[in-house]
Amino acid sequence: QVQLVESGGGLVQAGGSLKLSCAASGRTFRSEATGWFRQAPGKEREFVAAITFNADSAYYADSVKGRFTISRDNANDTVYLQMNSLKSEDTAVYYCAAGMPGTSPYEYNYWGRGTQVTVSS
Repeated sequence: QVQLVESGGGLVQAGGSLKLSCAASGRTFRSEATGWFRQAPGKEREFVAAITFNADSAYYADSVKGRFTISRDNANDTVYLQMNSLKSEDTAVYYCAAGMPGTSPYEYNYWGRGTQVTVSS
């Protein structure tokens, strides 16, 4: 089993940066791919980025390409999402998830409870 806890969210001005962390516990984490999703009020949860368990491949939604970078440190059981050039439309609750790699939330087995990111324009 895997438990995930997100942190690093907060309030930032447009054009600024934030780095989110997803701390994991459980013996299976290092064999799981990890994805980041986000959800704004009244909207569906959407894919942001994903990385394979060995970090040999990373994938990004078109809306964040060139601005966000996903990485993982298996030695510390942590996955990161570096967010640069933030826009107001990036405002959402951000969730990390572990499971098979993909862009659908149904492909992930474990979820954190989310961290709020608010970008002021």
